[in-house]
Amino acid sequence: MAVLLRLTSERMVSLLRHVASVALQQAGRQARLTHKAPAWRLRLSTASIALCRSTSSWPVSFSQEELRKRLTPMQYHVTQERGTERAFSGEFTDHEEEGTYTCVVCGTPLFQSACKFDSGSGWPSFFDLITEKSIMLTDDFSYAMHRIEATCSQCGSHLGHLFEDGPLPTGKRFCINSASLAFQPRPHCEGKGKSHPPGEWEGTH
Repeated sequence: MAVLLRLTSERMVSLLRHVASVALQQAGRQARLTHKAPAWRLRLSTASIALCRSTSSWPVSFSQEELRKRLTPMQYHVTQERGTERAFSGEFTDHEEEGTYTCVVCGTPLFQSACKFDSGSGWPSFFDLITEKSIMLTDDFSYAMHRIEATCSQCGSHLGHLFEDGPLPTGKRFCINSASLAFQPRPHCEGKGKSHPPGEWEGTH
């Protein structure tokens, strides 16, 4: 009996040490993420995300019936069901025309073509936003991993995810589904200047 109790005690101590080690590693990882996070990042739990969507608290809202009629099945799946299109299957993955990428659901301007780059991921990638207020960033713990979900701040449509492996000058990669985007070509009468010269990021992904 004494031997059994000693073994049980040793296993308990070992288990507690393991749990403490995992907790410390997680705390350190979270601290690093918090330190790197920009001031405008809004971090919410997945429960908060679901609550926001269920109460239709977005500035712009549409009925599901309207969206099913207006969007393609893939657009609806991506934006309303947080789906993901297959890599290299989207119409904007290799799109190079100059203009503005907007939310396919509500039309909110999201990205300029000057900030688009080829990440090799198979999805449209951007290193910067038109404005920080156009997208809401939230913690996403789906599929047993931690990612940062990018959501349209006006209608709540799922766009994609943000990763910290992008090119200069921001070091960020907004990995966005083509199905969540619409495109507005730049009028020919506009100037040809770009806010971010291609030389700043080409070949750095």
